[in-house]
Amino acid sequence: MGLLTREVEHAPCTVEISHCFESLHAHVRFNNGATVWPGDEVKVHGPEIMAPFGEVVREDRDATIIRASRLERLWTRMTGDLEVMELCEFSFSEEVTL
Repeated sequence: MGLLTREVEHAPCTVEISHCFESLHAHVRFNNGATVWPGDEVKVHGPEIMAPFGEVVREDRDATIIRASRLERLWTRMTGDLEVMELCEFSFSEEVTL
């Protein structure tokens, strides 16, 4: 993989959507053992999956993984901690804002 080159990989995957009181999540498992690294992009193909309340839905799909270039991966690792800290910037107050 080059400094600026991106590679495209196709992988079969299993999508699990849980819409339960105990757990609300969506997970993708690549059935060929593919691993996603910082900066990679994943697109799961097919129609939207809706899980009714109280159920867990699993479907087999195909996914496209667009691998980040070495430069993009480095940039993601360098700036990733800063982006996580932005999520932590919150406060609680009794004031109501309109």
